[in-house]
Amino acid sequence: MFGGFPRDTLFLIAGPCVLEDDALNLRVADALARLAEHVPGGIVFKASFDKANRSNAGAHRGPGLHEGLEQLSRVRAKTGLPVLTDVHLPEQCEAVGQVADVLQIPAFLCRQTDLLEAAGATGKAVNVKKGQWMAPEAMKGAVEKVRGARSEIRGPRSEDRVAESRVTGHERAIAVTERGSFFGYGDLVVDMRAIPRLRTATGCPVIFDGTHSVQRPGLGEGGASGGAREFIPTLTLAAVAAGADGVFLETHPDPDHAPSDGPNMLPLGDLDALVRRLVAVREAAR
Repeated sequence: MFGGFPRDTLFLIAGPCVLEDDALNLRVADALARLAEHVPGGIVFKASFDKANRSNAGAHRGPGLHEGLEQLSRVRAKTGLPVLTDVHLPEQCEAVGQVADVLQIPAFLCRQTDLLEAAGATGKAVNVKKGQWMAPEAMKGAVEKVRGARSEIRGPRSEDRVAESRVTGHERAIAVTERGSFFGYGDLVVDMRAIPRLRTATGCPVIFDGTHSVQRPGLGEGGASGGAREFIPTLTLAAVAAGADGVFLETHPDPDHAPSDGPNMLPLGDLDALVRRLVAVREAAR
């Protein structure tokens, strides 16, 4: 069971942007499971059951909560990988917490108090993505909301509760993710200084989102988001050298025909080589 976010070894969160059919989900998950032995901190499978933040009303959103959680359960059972998915509403958190090892708060929702508290109250690991408009120091409040809800469910720290916290890693079960800041209209930039600043401000492990950071919001076909996936290696290698604890990469066997976020996803065939380079950079930078 995945209980926290390691700080002493690099870990990876990866998977398709949105859940598709079992064949695609498991194809990606099987590739990640084979790669996991080469990633010191392990790999978490990521896919969304609902893409609620879309540029266009008719954009593909995914299978929905019930079917999506069943699909994630099958990924977990087949591969043994821990799984992560986004939550958009407070009322989704309890059900998601029954299946997912990690609940993720999307960047656009990182200040939503009820959502952050509901995610924290599940007792599961929570990854909060930094809003594109927020300074690193502003994420302290988001993390405190998750921590506050988690401390309320623990109650008195009896010997049993202390033992439980050691086993499940609750004290380390919150992470924050850097995914770039808006620069003008339709473009994002990454300031690598944000990585140490986020760690200092929140006390949490810091993840770098190497795929959404190359997104070009609203500049794709038909007003959808575009992307520049050729810069994924450049940014992720720089982020690991700057001290990122983990890397977030959306990946797909055929990004050009993916139902969501294809222009900024890494081709699955390129993932192995990049991850091995990231691990080597992390070791060299320690």
